[in-house]
Amino acid sequence: MFAFAVKRILQAMIVMLIISCIGFAIKHNFGDPVRDLVGQRVTPAERAEIREQLGLNDPFLVQYVRFLGAAAKGDLGLSYFFKKPATEVILKKAPATLELVFCAALIITLLSVPLGIYAAIKPKSLLSRIVMGVSTVGVSMPVFLTAILLIYIFSVELKWLPSFGRGETVLLFGWWESGLVTWDGLQHLIMPSVALSSIMLPLFIRLIRSEMMEVLESEYVKYAWAKGLRPRRIWWVHAFKNTLLPVITVGGVQLGIMVAFTILTETVFQWQGMGSMFIESVERSDTSLMVAYLVFVGFVFVLVNTAVDIIYGLVNPMVRVAGRK
Repeated sequence: MFAFAVKRILQAMIVMLIISCIGFAIKHNFGDPVRDLVGQRVTPAERAEIREQLGLNDPFLVQYVRFLGAAAKGDLGLSYFFKKPATEVILKKAPATLELVFCAALIITLLSVPLGIYAAIKPKSLLSRIVMGVSTVGVSMPVFLTAILLIYIFSVELKWLPSFGRGETVLLFGWWESGLVTWDGLQHLIMPSVALSSIMLPLFIRLIRSEMMEVLESEYVKYAWAKGLRPRRIWWVHAFKNTLLPVITVGGVQLGIMVAFTILTETVFQWQGMGSMFIESVERSDTSLMVAYLVFVGFVFVLVNTAVDIIYGLVNPMVRVAGRK
């Protein structure tokens, strides 16, 4: 198991190296940060001096090696617009995005598991047909359209929920600005988290249903029925436990995707998280902040997938054997 974990960690480091190279190449060729940093009144000579001070005239390889050395220390560059370290700007915006992803993942878990199991146990019932029909529509509907429909129904027509912003937040642990501990913050969180969960919820319902139906046809489940075990024990202990393996694998990948997909959700709801920060950095040609965001999101992807691979290897030893082969 130790060799398996080391192999996955080395693969993760290679992937991060590739992500950093792609991100830095975008920074090297996208826009002119000096122009957006100083405005139009600065003379060309002063601009050339600033470029020299920032190291923007150095060859690409020299700049990239310097970037890697700083990134290893947690320094992803200086935001040209905020005049602050990019890591500091991202960490300030991260709580909003992570809380949104957490609530969306909670909604997905609480709804997909019972609905997927019910649709597998009683595939011909009316509720199962409705669930599968709605999930088909949900897979086809883009998240921004879902968000706009939620705003129209619950904010414009019914006037039940606020349509934008984070609401009242409280500072926790000295740096985490949270809306989960205030009623106003929770009200503002409902629609964005529901909209974000609509991306993955239909997928997980269909995945759990298909895996559960396959497991229910296996020999050991038929043997459990023959022994006279209670249906609930067969469904939850024998069947659902073995359904979780592929769900964990897909869930790890989709969790990273949700972090990236918050860009659309945060834009519609004016949610001040990392997604809206990235859009603003593109508009301002703040290339340092763009690269820092790409590296951070890539790190989340790699970290989650590496953790899932290691957990999957612990749960299923056949994965470790296949990896050695």
